[in-house]
Amino acid sequence: MSARSARRNHNLAVGETADTLAALRKAIGLGHRTLAITNVAASSMAREAALSMPTMAGVEKAVPATKSFVTQLTVLYLLALFAAEESKTLDKATVAEKLKELIALPELLASQLPELQKATDKIAADYNNATSFLYLGRGVHYAIAREGALKLKESSYVQAEGYPAGELKHGPNALVSETSPLVILAMQDSSDADSVLRYDKTLQLMRDMRAQGANIFAIINRGDAAAKELATYSVALAPVSEHLLPICEVVVLQFFAYYIALHRGVDMDHPRNLVKAVVVE
Repeated sequence: MSARSARRNHNLAVGETADTLAALRKAIGLGHRTLAITNVAASSMAREAALSMPTMAGVEKAVPATKSFVTQLTVLYLLALFAAEESKTLDKATVAEKLKELIALPELLASQLPELQKATDKIAADYNNATSFLYLGRGVHYAIAREGALKLKESSYVQAEGYPAGELKHGPNALVSETSPLVILAMQDSSDADSVLRYDKTLQLMRDMRAQGANIFAIINRGDAAAKELATYSVALAPVSEHLLPICEVVVLQFFAYYIALHRGVDMDHPRNLVKAVVVE
């Protein structure tokens, strides 16, 4: 038996699934270089991939994968900074500044957690009769909108879909009603021209949707009076650079999913029909 086939007979580590491991092995079989981002440093994927970047999040007790998802975003951001420095897309000074901001992010988020918990708890209680949600984001924030919708479905059994904000008017806006609120990611990095343009388009969408009678829950920058005025409910976060915004946004969406489930009496630690398990040693 070869060393590789022997490794394949090992049990899957916590957090791994057969489909992701199969995809890794397919890539290896095709001769691709592989890198595994995993929460278990000694997992099968970490051993079999050419390179491994462990998230070091510790045991993930939440089925909707709260801290492991946030740390995955962090590791991907570090990988992007490394690639940018290696390719000289960013100089060392710029990378150092971005690392400094990343290092400060946990403390910045921690200082806002009590406020975020209180706000999302109240909003979730007011949305207790909602039948479905549409989560909207532009660019990288679309991916976070999809993640937020997934968190809500996993935790509370409420129908939710993540959708590109720019495509809402191509049909899905017909679903918008008082009992089908919009969750809109409307933060911006005022020092980034692309981020400001994205935000301006999102703000215009909010205007259009309010004119249509939409019920909007928006995640916005602290001090953003325009977005707050257009939202039915809003949660404001301290501003950070564009590519750290997703980390902050997803924390709010995780709280929101948790409190929706709590108010609906769902045991989010043991969700029904979920084909994954959390093992606590």
